[in-house]
Amino acid sequence: MEVSQMLLFSPPSASLSSPQHKRRSRLHFHTPLKVLSMTKESSESGNGVLEKAAIGGGLVSTPVIGWSLYTLKTTGCGLPPGPGGSIGALEGVSYLAVVGIVGWSLYTKTKTGSGLPNGPFGLLGAVEGLSYLSLLAILVVFGLQFLEQGSIPGPLPTDQCFG
Repeated sequence: MEVSQMLLFSPPSASLSSPQHKRRSRLHFHTPLKVLSMTKESSESGNGVLEKAAIGGGLVSTPVIGWSLYTLKTTGCGLPPGPGGSIGALEGVSYLAVVGIVGWSLYTKTKTGSGLPNGPFGLLGAVEGLSYLSLLAILVVFGLQFLEQGSIPGPLPTDQCFG
């Protein structure tokens, strides 16, 4: 790799060509090579705050959804409402966050041909992957719940669940 960099950035007189080639090339002018990068940095997209919010939301929501799906599969109900309904609200917001991240990823995929940028330390890419896995788990557990119970519990507590 060092040799290619030396050739790219060296003056024409320092090139590694044969003496015959130097005699013929004296009539030609050497132009410096211009190397372009076609990729953009993730910070150039202008979504820094959105990316950080998605990372924070995704890292919190995917374990909450895992807990919720485990509870749904074992008890037939979602998470308990908790004090002031805080756990139930966190559960609902987590489902919305995962659907939002997957939607953003699909939109970006249709517009650019690739998914979300990696983000800082690759966390946005990890959150994107975890969100797709969570969505797959949601579909599987909700499908099994529907086949076994005939319905999926609603978002509000009922007589069957926490009533």
